[in-house]
Amino acid sequence: MPELPEVETIKRQLNREIKDKKIEKVKVNLPKLVRYPLAKFEKLVKGAIIKNVNRRAKLLIVELSNGYVLVVHLKLTGQLIFNGEIGKHTHLVYYFTDGSFLVHNDLRQFGFVKVISKAKLDEFFKKEKFGPEPLSREFTLKVFKKYSEKRKRSKIKPLLMDQSFISGIGNLYADEILFKAGVRPDRIVDSLKSLEVKKIYQAILKILPLAISRGGSSIDTYRDARGKKGNYLSLIKVYQRGGNPCFVCKSKIKRIKMGSRSAHFCPKCQK
Repeated sequence: MPELPEVETIKRQLNREIKDKKIEKVKVNLPKLVRYPLAKFEKLVKGAIIKNVNRRAKLLIVELSNGYVLVVHLKLTGQLIFNGEIGKHTHLVYYFTDGSFLVHNDLRQFGFVKVISKAKLDEFFKKEKFGPEPLSREFTLKVFKKYSEKRKRSKIKPLLMDQSFISGIGNLYADEILFKAGVRPDRIVDSLKSLEVKKIYQAILKILPLAISRGGSSIDTYRDARGKKGNYLSLIKVYQRGGNPCFVCKSKIKRIKMGSRSAHFCPKCQK
């Protein structure tokens, strides 16, 4: 957390709030958050104009006017809030020449900011080995089936969360996608019928855009770029609902361990 819908929400909002703004200075309160020599980082961003904010998988890519990009990973508890309150968990503050500012908070300090030359960005992403973007035109049913056939012995939920398989899906949305598709999270890919694979693909294309339209899901510390909570949680069907009745059939939602993570599903609605 944040997953694709949350990062996409922040990306869209930042493009409205900080695009074309000029950075006057940056204040770094936690040097380890910046994966770049600190003095060089401060010098590099000073005077740069924000040209665009993009997203790849769960990463934000802030394009600067000087040929560099800031690659930001919010990890579990990161926040980027425009004109946000500056507190004890604020580790970076970007001040703009018009008097506005952007705060980077991170309670657990797992996130980072990397500085990369725009010319080397494609090379960086190749090393990360990201899978296809699920909301791109290139992500067709044919592509999804092709990728799935290469991972026949994998269990479907961990596979959906594998960033080298599909970019951006995490624990919450994998649970919700599989409920929508009617497929148990512990099914082996090779056991899935063609129609079930199609239903998973269709669920991806429905759940992710819907979550974006609701500003994402505020689990724990997630806030959008304006400091507001996402409201997709009101639509959640199984995630973290273990022991509660299914909204469809009233059966108790089950919670099982899958490696270091948990999976939630309805034993009647999902087969």
